[in-house]
Amino acid sequence: MDYELGDDAAELRTHLRQLISDNLPADFLGACTDDPKDLAATESFCKLLAAEGLLALAWPKEHGGGGGSIWQQTVLREEMWANYEPRGPQYMGINWVGPAIMRHGTPEQKAKHLSAIASGEVIWCQGFSEPEAGTDLASLRTRAVRDGANGWRITGQKVWTSYARMASWCVLAACTHPDAPKPKRLSLFLIPMDRPGFTVRGIPSMLGPHHLNEVFLDDLPATDDDILGEPGDGWRVMREALAFERVGIARYARCESLLHRLQAELGDDWDQLPESIRARWVRALADLRVARLMAYRAVSLQDDPSAGAAASAARIATTTCDQTVAELLFDALGPTALDSGPSAALHGAIDDHWRYAQAATVASGTIEVQRMMVARDVLGEHR
Repeated sequence: MDYELGDDAAELRTHLRQLISDNLPADFLGACTDDPKDLAATESFCKLLAAEGLLALAWPKEHGGGGGSIWQQTVLREEMWANYEPRGPQYMGINWVGPAIMRHGTPEQKAKHLSAIASGEVIWCQGFSEPEAGTDLASLRTRAVRDGANGWRITGQKVWTSYARMASWCVLAACTHPDAPKPKRLSLFLIPMDRPGFTVRGIPSMLGPHHLNEVFLDDLPATDDDILGEPGDGWRVMREALAFERVGIARYARCESLLHRLQAELGDDWDQLPESIRARWVRALADLRVARLMAYRAVSLQDDPSAGAAASAARIATTTCDQTVAELLFDALGPTALDSGPSAALHGAIDDHWRYAQAATVASGTIEVQRMMVARDVLGEHR
């Protein structure tokens, strides 16, 4: 496979960096902070990207996208994540909700949702994990029971739901066929968050506001028209969607950016670091290059529904690098790595990265489950 992204990709990267430099403050660390200006900054930036056809760059033009290549989209993902995801919570709709609707949605669902996502007008959250079914989603207990010929009533609880307090729509997984085999028990519903029956409560955490929430579903009404794909086929749709999500976050790009930024900030003091730390620095950069290539391989296979092992393997590599780099940055900077705020090193980005990295091997499926999925897919090919 040729990993050269081409001149168009290089020009796009330069343009994106200029847009970020011109439109975001130097101390921007993402949308989910205590300062409402940060969320407002992402909303404005998304509208700017959308106006240039860049927000949904790789989507087909008929769905409101830019008609770009998957490699241009990869450059976009890298530059966004390296700069603390100035698309904010929009990346979920762009990376996997929209593609899942394109693949499995009805014409009415496509018309209703895709242009709104591509223009940055709507925020989505993901109602998958539950208190007793985080990783084993096929065992979730939220139930959808029939209510008339075309209706449903949904009852249950979701947890760790990012962006639920700011989202206007939710992709909600529920058990519609409790007596069927696990892969055929679930259905996915596209539900507006203002529909009666939703209750959202924030979960305080080290990640900051908006990231983690509990969502309670009390006799939530739904219809057959809300189902994405076929009833009972939710597990297959979820697996495909999560494969998009796992390659959609270019964690390696932020790690590499932080390594280079701190080295530049240390200046002449870089040479005074212990040799062991500088050796770990070089090893981390090599590991990040490997993670990048694994992510590229997963991207190249993303139109193949059976290529989940490549996405999981890339996820394992990138999340491991996330935590390795977090510890390395702490050791290189010393006690001041704990400082936060504009006056701290890199405006507090090192402390922020360390906090986020602790959850990297849990979010979107634990690293243990990712390894299991790789093992199953590889062994299955040889049976």
